[in-house]
Amino acid sequence: MPKPRRIYRCSACGGTSPQWMGKCPVCGEWNTLAEDIAPVRKSGPRERARASEPTPLSSITSSPFMRRKCGIEELDRVLGGGVVEGSLVLIGGDPGIGKSTIMLQMASNLALTGMTILYVSGEESAVQLRMRSERLGIHSERILVYSEVVLEEIREEIAASKPDVVILDSIQSVYSSQIEAPPGSVSQIRECAGALMEISKGLNTVVFVVGHVTKEGWIAGPKMLEHMVDTVLYFEGDSSGAYRILRAVKNRFGTSGEIGVFEMKGNGLQEVHDPSSIFIHGLGGEISGSAVMATIEGSRAFVVEVQALVSKTSYSMPRRISIGSDQSRLSVLLAVLEKRSGVFLSNSDIVVNIAGGMKVSEPAVDLAVVMAVLSSAMDKPLRKGTVCIGEIGLGGELRPVNHMESRLREALRMGFTTALIPAANLESVSTLRGMKLIPVSHVREALDHFS
Repeated sequence: MPKPRRIYRCSACGGTSPQWMGKCPVCGEWNTLAEDIAPVRKSGPRERARASEPTPLSSITSSPFMRRKCGIEELDRVLGGGVVEGSLVLIGGDPGIGKSTIMLQMASNLALTGMTILYVSGEESAVQLRMRSERLGIHSERILVYSEVVLEEIREEIAASKPDVVILDSIQSVYSSQIEAPPGSVSQIRECAGALMEISKGLNTVVFVVGHVTKEGWIAGPKMLEHMVDTVLYFEGDSSGAYRILRAVKNRFGTSGEIGVFEMKGNGLQEVHDPSSIFIHGLGGEISGSAVMATIEGSRAFVVEVQALVSKTSYSMPRRISIGSDQSRLSVLLAVLEKRSGVFLSNSDIVVNIAGGMKVSEPAVDLAVVMAVLSSAMDKPLRKGTVCIGEIGLGGELRPVNHMESRLREALRMGFTTALIPAANLESVSTLRGMKLIPVSHVREALDHFS
């Protein structure tokens, strides 16, 4: 049998190199090459048995997949309605943000329905898990704790106990004895993910995999890991804060982009059914530098507060800081303000923050960011009960945004009575009652709507 050949594989694109290089020769990323073993190819002719033949799409019979409610409504929402049998789910987040906690809470709820859960702990001992379960008030004989990091041993235990759900915490701690690479390396993670995929599809078992994240906030390991699994969930928020946001980045069985909101308490993660109530306080109009917008995440609409602080600086290079929104987008909006409306802020430090630890990436937040910045610069608060929704173009024009009626209805439910919206959206929401709609065509018109 040919001797295995060592190569170097890129964790970003999966490309290979015969020798280590600082820069990947395929994608150009730096410091992404890690040692790996090239697959052994057998010499000689090889015949491949045809497992299937091409089938017309119209003749394929679809069958509904089985879902099970996990007893946590916010988690069920993010998963697309519940846990799908035979699925492989990857959940990542910063250390201490609540990944293991929500997995243990989910395991407890599923155990109450008669399911058997195998909790494979590669980082915590069984005693540590017991202490965590006591703090959460979880006591179940259907949750089997297995402290092991060798992939082959884990596969044998799964085959022997035949659990309904497997939770692996975490994939960076598990390794295969067949590969000469340390745990957490590219080759080990790829091998372990492939084995877990075989388990989930072959045994029709639900497999949840916990993954560490890098300092950039992405799950550590090759990007191939996220492509292999069925669902990718990310925990967002500051681990030192109270609120957590669970976001579905990828979901083959539901809507990607869906979010669930949780609050960390002494007895575990508690669901927040009304996120709007935690992201805003009051109806505004009290202090300058604050504006409220209604955002859409998945199928859910809720309102968030955009805060801004504009302060004169004596330094030649003023600072531009954006927390929770796009940093480069803030620079573009400030340039539009200066060019199209004559507001000069080049001698001021500007800080923009989305309150509550929320992250808003959609362009509909543009108008709220501009209004908050103008409010702080002029030291004038917005009129009380005003919500601002709209995308701002490079010409200073306000462009229409989608789901405007859903946004306004959520703002109306929270007590807001006035809305600044793009003029192009006015006709689609003209039948909305209880809210005064003010169409805005250009960013210059925003200066007229302060107290």
